[in-house]
Amino acid sequence: MAMNIVIAGAGDMGYHLAEQLSYENRDIILIDTNKEVLDNVASHLDIMTIVGDSSSIEVLKNANVKEASMVMAVTTSEKTNILTAIFAKQLGAKRVVARVRNHDYLEPENKTYFENLGIDTIISPTMLCSGEIHRMIKNSTFSDIFEFEEGKLNVVGITLDQYSSLVNKKISDASKSPIFKEIRIIAIVRDQMTLIPRGNTIIRNNDHVYFISNKQAVDSIIDLIGQKEVIIKNIMIIGGDDMAYTTAIKLDEDYRVTLVHNNKERCKWLAEQLKNTLVINGDYKNIDLLIEEGLEEMDAFLALTESSETNIITSLSAKNHGVYKTIAHVDTREYIHISHSIGVDSLINKKLVAANQITRFLKKGKVEAVSGIYGVDAEFIQYEISKNNRLTKHALKDLHFPETAIVAGVVRGEDVYIPDGDFKLQIHDKALVFALPSAKNALEKLFH
Repeated sequence: MAMNIVIAGAGDMGYHLAEQLSYENRDIILIDTNKEVLDNVASHLDIMTIVGDSSSIEVLKNANVKEASMVMAVTTSEKTNILTAIFAKQLGAKRVVARVRNHDYLEPENKTYFENLGIDTIISPTMLCSGEIHRMIKNSTFSDIFEFEEGKLNVVGITLDQYSSLVNKKISDASKSPIFKEIRIIAIVRDQMTLIPRGNTIIRNNDHVYFISNKQAVDSIIDLIGQKEVIIKNIMIIGGDDMAYTTAIKLDEDYRVTLVHNNKERCKWLAEQLKNTLVINGDYKNIDLLIEEGLEEMDAFLALTESSETNIITSLSAKNHGVYKTIAHVDTREYIHISHSIGVDSLINKKLVAANQITRFLKKGKVEAVSGIYGVDAEFIQYEISKNNRLTKHALKDLHFPETAIVAGVVRGEDVYIPDGDFKLQIHDKALVFALPSAKNALEKLFH
């Protein structure tokens, strides 16, 4: 039975959701007031579109929301999203999600108001993104970190430099080290291409490598790659809108934070709200000013202004002035793919962070979760083994697994395995598979 999903809003977030979900043979209807934008999406994705205001009851009836298993209201207007979600639920949609901006709405004590209106989940891309930045700062060696099964399995990404002990080694040789019992390399991004590595793949300088491990082995990865760990204490943030503000709130208790913004009134307000942050009013594009304010003593530089270009360029300057960790917020999906090749440690996009969060709510068959990695064409799909069949009878290496997919981890009750070719799946196992889009159909056949 196909799941019917209605998405309101065809901006970056709506597009990314439609794209992630359209891989999976779901029936998707996308609503937007702008016909041109919809035509553009429809020319790329196999989905239905409706021109209109999603908060109109008539439009929602046309989109057949009464049959929808999920309605996601992710337009840029908070009010439209809330109304869309309320009406969709009244009209019979099973689950509804609304994208909001207002922080007060996310306070735990206000949750019941939304539940009483029938809204199952509200999400704020800004808040999710600040949380993600906070995690990246805490685990600063890695450019990205993903947790599965409440953190039993971790996936981390890092760009290898010429000092790493893994560079110029074949994976089959590198993995003779006993550390590889609990760690596996599952993807390499090289020149903006995603490779699913095999034993004879050679690791190169500047490869962006993704490792999977159980919780305990994350530290072994740091030992293995031989890159020095830097503890972050001093952080500079540029920008002063919502994203910079929520990020500063999350960081200013544990770190020394300096925030530079160009609007005087806003700086006064920020200084009142952020008790522990040093707020400076000045032109953040002026690198000399940033140096005067201590750029060269910073361990991390977060470029969170409203301009993607400013964020990328100032991050590169910060890198040139010896800052260890740079994170730039970018607004367009196109930039995400280039982060590893231009020298900014991490690019982040709040709409993609939020879209990934929403796709985790969607369960399909025995698939538990799906999530993507920025700038990587492959994604994780989690399958539960529901019956004894050839999956449980043969070792992984004999299953004719597609070349472009890899079983990255297996959760069996409380135990976590990083499987090798001799591993055999058992009934009730949860298998975490990392796959390029081309492997999807073969995997469906294997796991169904």
